[in-house]
Amino acid sequence: MAIEFQTEAQQAVYQKIRPWFQELFGTFASFSEERPTCFVLVGSAWTNTTVIPWGDDDATICTRAWLVTGAELSADLLLYLLRENADMRFGAFSIDADDDILFEHTIVGSTCDKDELRSSVLAVAQTADAYDDEIVARFGGTRMIDRQSG
Repeated sequence: MAIEFQTEAQQAVYQKIRPWFQELFGTFASFSEERPTCFVLVGSAWTNTTVIPWGDDDATICTRAWLVTGAELSADLLLYLLRENADMRFGAFSIDADDDILFEHTIVGSTCDKDELRSSVLAVAQTADAYDDEIVARFGGTRMIDRQSG
């Protein structure tokens, strides 16, 4: 199945970054056959980087890693995540519709170069790899990589 792009800009950005992923991450990189998405495994973090249309003339490159599922979203946990966000250089924690904790960072596709892409993906992967264990130890839940492999 071929990837269906929503805009020419989305296709152009994806075609620009896909070879960079292979070059930068080698055997740790894999690619969706259905969506403009690249995956990288770093430690316990499984990141996905998706090219998303941004109007008709550009696209964004959003890298996300799901960290923890099943944690009780207590005030203490949410306050912890917000305070940690204040110290992040790249990216931020968030909660998805299933109450899973994730970390993500987005960059502009048209102006992205290989170094910026590497920095963005590694910032998400390394943050997720460091924080998933800490969040589970302090607040409960299951690391996403454990759920996916279990």
